[in-house]
Amino acid sequence: MTATKRKFPLPLDAVVTPRPKTVEKPRVSAGVHAAGSRPAAATATPARPASPARTPVARAPAPVRPPAPESAVNQQTRNASVAGGGMASDRARQALVGRLRKSQIRDELVLAAVGTVPRHLFIDGGLASQAYEDAALPIGHQQTISKPSVVARMIELLRQGRTSGSRLGKVLEIGTGCGYQAAVLSLVADEVYSIERIRPLHEKAKSNLRPLRLPNVRLHYGDGMVGLPQAAPFDAIILAAAGMEIPQALLDQLSVGGRLIAPVVAAGGGDSGRDGGVRQQLLLIERRSRYQFHRTALEAVFFVPLKSGIV
Repeated sequence: MTATKRKFPLPLDAVVTPRPKTVEKPRVSAGVHAAGSRPAAATATPARPASPARTPVARAPAPVRPPAPESAVNQQTRNASVAGGGMASDRARQALVGRLRKSQIRDELVLAAVGTVPRHLFIDGGLASQAYEDAALPIGHQQTISKPSVVARMIELLRQGRTSGSRLGKVLEIGTGCGYQAAVLSLVADEVYSIERIRPLHEKAKSNLRPLRLPNVRLHYGDGMVGLPQAAPFDAIILAAAGMEIPQALLDQLSVGGRLIAPVVAAGGGDSGRDGGVRQQLLLIERRSRYQFHRTALEAVFFVPLKSGIV
């Protein structure tokens, strides 16, 4: 048998097995059948029924958050306002600042500090009505909170010669008391170190100052006449008690160019007490060199006596 000769190139179907042709079924529209055709088999996927309309679900109202707890400062302010007949208001503080201006206090930074610190937080609630009067008030343990005018005057003397916005550097306070003067100082100085020798008053000052959260105030329990050598030297030192003289330890801890302000018993004033005729006056000391101190006697004042030791 003679082999059949094939010509090249070969057609594609000569080398590839042809696939059987698929007969496409005519598409039938829903509900209509082609002539002579049978209805679609029962196994065909039935049309999905229309989803029923969803009923909107009412959302529960958002829970009402309780008001934020009142801060300790605001709470004490409100309580003192009630006890003091409104004397704890900003208006009362600004009225006090106005009276200080009339008493010749000119340092605006000091005035702003006095107008900011809530003095009523540092005294007993029963005296709240007198908080913004220019008066010294008892704080217990035979001690007093100084008159606002005296506090402002002493701090103004420490700042004398500085520009209006210039702050004091490091300040040492002898006699923390209830903490009021330390709070005022914190607004005009970079650092405030305060020493109190009476333990209950030291604790009371900590309690009074804690709500104000003053980061630059450091309270110490100890003998103020010794000072705080570990933190010296100080740009300014202020005493809230009157002695016969300024302790040498404090003079040594004053930096060159620094100032110290203190009440002292005037020469011949005696030590029998205010009613017995004791005279006190403010004394301003400026350290001009390592061994040179310049002293200036100023106006008459009255403070509790300066004592050594701790109780």
